[in-house]
Amino acid sequence: MNGNGAGEYVIDVEGLTKRFGGRAVVHDLTMQVRRGEIYGFLGPNGSGKTTTIRMLCGLLTPDGGRGTCLGYDILTQADLIKPRVGYMTQRFSLYEDLSIRENLEFVARIYGLDKPREAAAEAIEQLGLKGRENQLAGQLSGGWKQRLALGACILPGPDLLLLDEPTAGVDPQARRDFWNEIHGLAADGLTVLVSTHYMDEAERCTRIAYIAYGELLSHGTVEEVIEKAQLATWTVSGPDLHRLAQKLMETDGIDMVAPFGSSLHVSGRDEKRLKAAIRPFQASSEYRWSPSEPTLEDVFIDLMQQSRDNFAEEAVSGGTLS
Repeated sequence: MNGNGAGEYVIDVEGLTKRFGGRAVVHDLTMQVRRGEIYGFLGPNGSGKTTTIRMLCGLLTPDGGRGTCLGYDILTQADLIKPRVGYMTQRFSLYEDLSIRENLEFVARIYGLDKPREAAAEAIEQLGLKGRENQLAGQLSGGWKQRLALGACILPGPDLLLLDEPTAGVDPQARRDFWNEIHGLAADGLTVLVSTHYMDEAERCTRIAYIAYGELLSHGTVEEVIEKAQLATWTVSGPDLHRLAQKLMETDGIDMVAPFGSSLHVSGRDEKRLKAAIRPFQASSEYRWSPSEPTLEDVFIDLMQQSRDNFAEEAVSGGTLS
């Protein structure tokens, strides 16, 4: 197999399985990622997102399945994949007692770039770090540290970028700026895999996948994932919504109740049963009910609820998943 990274799919895998201690952390996963996509991974903590990302890109060897990344076989050619992948973790891993410029020049030298100073200067310009290049990394806010870490990841010119919860702990403006940078990189042909818990970030992805405890439960565009869920949803507003929510959650035919600001989203997988379930509550003049479209967060919560039995099984068996 020739690893030239050519073709429509940067990642093309089938039946991937990974076990730790005899327990399947990822089970029979099949998926494809197109060149230039921003592909988002959603799922609860311990669902196997990080393990999946590492396997997809040859950073972790699967126990079963097959596939390619950047045109290379993930089982036999992982060493050829790794140099072409940039990996940004949640934890800031650069040197806090070095400046932005010194950190980037150091990374450039590690990767053996011909002109490390010029490469660092280009990254500083590209990511809006100009004017801060002599500031110590340890003095940066979370958002600027994040931008520096991204600069270090793209410095060697990877074909694939892995982002593992990259915006945890940064303010909304910094998150928005970060995502603008990511979209710019994808527009230039870089493929991005990102795990996130933020619904607004998931909606910025080209396609998303929902993983729960090693199982791929849903994937596609945001619109496709919402449509596949087949959730009928109503919005209800009025007094004492907490008490109402408790009653609704105990009612047969209602699968999900979640607060949204000054209202509740009430959903069910069977529209007829849902309508029958909420009819007695609609008789009260205290509350205002209106049909609405399910949001990605509604789908996310519903999928989490469907995954609870899996979580209980893992908790009984002991340990945690990555």
